[in-house]
Amino acid sequence: MINYTDRFWSSRDGLRLHYRDYAVREAPGGNGRPPVLCLHGLSRNARDFDGVANRIAGEWRVLIPEMRGRGDSDYAKDPKTYDIAQYLDDLTLLLEEEKIERFVAIGTSMGALMTMVFATIDRDRIAGALLNDIGPVLEREGLDAILEYVGQGRSFPTWMHAARAISETLGNAYPDYEIADWLALAKRLMVLTSSTGRIVFDYDMAIAEPFSKIDPEAPAADLWPGLDALNGRPVAMLRGELSALLSPATFEKMGRRLPEADAVTVPRVGHAPTLDEPEAVGALDRLLARVAAAG
Repeated sequence: MINYTDRFWSSRDGLRLHYRDYAVREAPGGNGRPPVLCLHGLSRNARDFDGVANRIAGEWRVLIPEMRGRGDSDYAKDPKTYDIAQYLDDLTLLLEEEKIERFVAIGTSMGALMTMVFATIDRDRIAGALLNDIGPVLEREGLDAILEYVGQGRSFPTWMHAARAISETLGNAYPDYEIADWLALAKRLMVLTSSTGRIVFDYDMAIAEPFSKIDPEAPAADLWPGLDALNGRPVAMLRGELSALLSPATFEKMGRRLPEADAVTVPRVGHAPTLDEPEAVGALDRLLARVAAAG
């Protein structure tokens, strides 16, 4: 396990937000490479990137911000601020505070959406990007599956109970998992509370409120310009073979829009690859090699 520093920054509306900071090994000033920002999914937190950080930290500075309402970041006063625009505003303040002019984005699900939207606003700051199991078109089946479990507020008496509950919810996404894998995933997603001694999900249940109010009949936002804005940058795109959120057709179209991107299907995994799979590790290594070569 590589050591990191727990650090905090403030949002415009006064929230104290948390991030992990893994410094480069060579010197406090870094090695000239842009830092890597790991951006988690809707109900996830910094622990989602333990494997990634342990593989690349030291050679790269790695920052893992926890969006408002997750992990050790404050919960929002207004649930309406649980949206992409607000997360990007919070993230921009972190970039300004740390004087980060360019960065490599590793985005899983919601984090990849953040990356694409950020690219439409300030593409020159993105030195490279990995988009993990999401694209400009979100399949309704996948969205419905997420709505079934996000914000339910369940708690469990033991880690084994928690692991079995997660296996029932996400079994289709990780069909090859054994109980040790489910226990490890439970400890990524949940925490033991000191007040009740129960194990709970490590996010504000209110994050589901804006998400649940999406009108399935309303025209979807056009996210293709966000993907197109990454053209000319080193990009890796991952799709879980069993994903219900990113369809093969959309993934194929993404490859046509970004012909130089490294498009990889991770076998026997749904939404979303953990980034610890050999195929995902290889894709990230190739991406970072391209960024390093570009200077």
